[in-house]
Amino acid sequence: MNNNRRDFLKTITLGSGLIVTGLTTACNVSDKKNNISNKRTSRQKFNMCGFRAPKLEKVRIGFIGLGMRGPGAVIRMSHIEGVEITALCDKYSDRVESTQKILQEKGLPKAKSYSGSEEAWKKLCDDPDIDLVYICTPWSYHTPMAVYAMEKNKHVAVEVPAAKTIDECWQLVETSEKTKKHCMMLENCCYDFFELLTLNMARNGFFGEIVHGEGAYIHDLRFLNFDPNGYADMWRLKENKRNGNLYPTHGLGPVCQIMNINRGDKMEYLTSMSSNDFQMQKTVNELALEDSFFEPFTGKKYRGNMNTTTIKTHKGRTIMIQHDVTSPRPYSRIHLISGTQAMARKWPYPPKIATDHKWLDEKQFQGIEKKYTPEIVKVVGEMAKKIGGHGGMDFIMDWRLIDCLRNGLPLDQDVYDAALWSAIAPLSEWSVANRSNSIDVPDFTNGSWKKNNPVDISLAEGGSTGVKNLTDTTQKVQLEV
Repeated sequence: MNNNRRDFLKTITLGSGLIVTGLTTACNVSDKKNNISNKRTSRQKFNMCGFRAPKLEKVRIGFIGLGMRGPGAVIRMSHIEGVEITALCDKYSDRVESTQKILQEKGLPKAKSYSGSEEAWKKLCDDPDIDLVYICTPWSYHTPMAVYAMEKNKHVAVEVPAAKTIDECWQLVETSEKTKKHCMMLENCCYDFFELLTLNMARNGFFGEIVHGEGAYIHDLRFLNFDPNGYADMWRLKENKRNGNLYPTHGLGPVCQIMNINRGDKMEYLTSMSSNDFQMQKTVNELALEDSFFEPFTGKKYRGNMNTTTIKTHKGRTIMIQHDVTSPRPYSRIHLISGTQAMARKWPYPPKIATDHKWLDEKQFQGIEKKYTPEIVKVVGEMAKKIGGHGGMDFIMDWRLIDCLRNGLPLDQDVYDAALWSAIAPLSEWSVANRSNSIDVPDFTNGSWKKNNPVDISLAEGGSTGVKNLTDTTQKVQLEV
């Protein structure tokens, strides 16, 4: 790199608040005001990858955030053995009351209620009768709540993304290591059926050496992003003023697990590019002509329609992640895995597998599916479909989390995954703002990726965690359909 470019990168200030202060092996991305850096500020206190927390006979859960995601999580957890729904929290008291009714309808005890203020969640975290804090709030609250909860001796499960900035990623890592409390990002797509199938296929060498992976979040969300009755305080629309891959984890998580990222391989650097915004600002301006509610959102710059981020790993593999929530396109997470012997792709439906230049036929596909379906799907897959949550993957995720906590098993997603997968968003913002220049990706494991074991979704012997009230649930689902 020549001196002129180095000098340029030392001084340029980004619209997002990030500034490059120099080029080192960690790329030293920092925020001038808050002195944020993607370089680790301390040595690894404890390696949380593979950590086995003491077994919990009963997992007492406190839920924070009862808007779009929270009530569904409460319902799913109500069906899992060994769970006690101890506390419910939302700043809007009516949401707490409506979720209490869910517990009442299921014949469960009333949970403690925390609401009425912006700080109510802290009282929930202070409660000594809670083992796990389950966070379903807007993104900006995720890290502050997770850090506070771990410091209060609680395990944490937090919706995606776990963090918005590189500094927040480091906060999560260092707090989890210091407290020896799990911090799992609730990346449900790692537990979808085809993603679990391809993970098991990869573990058994079906693809040969993994060469390339692709994932995405292509989902037309205009009906929600511009709905005054959708996301509270229009927080999701406000997030879209950031220009980058703001929601990478759904496509990225399953690919990282298959490639053993943080567990034998690591990300080296990424580059990111966004199209122009062809729709968001236009839509806001049109809505403001009919409804003054939207006037404060006019005159703003919004993210481009499509963002494409590419990543190079230490072992030379490549990953492509896309994000588009405004174009009128069918939903897709892509989920493509390409190896030296075979490849698989989930979207467009139906999923496909190939071992040469032609897709396998339906009979061949079914044979592979039967051979490589993992044990967790055999045990809870059908129950998950009945109980629901994005086709069942949400339930498998929750069931697996509880099974790990009750049996002292390592989590499939640890704090390093939460930090790394979330970090793609701010790093992509930097790259977009700098003509798609590449930027190094921090190593949140502090070198432990070289010895960490790959994700092993093995069940505890005897399958100690079961499902309750399945008959009632089946009847309810049938009525809803």
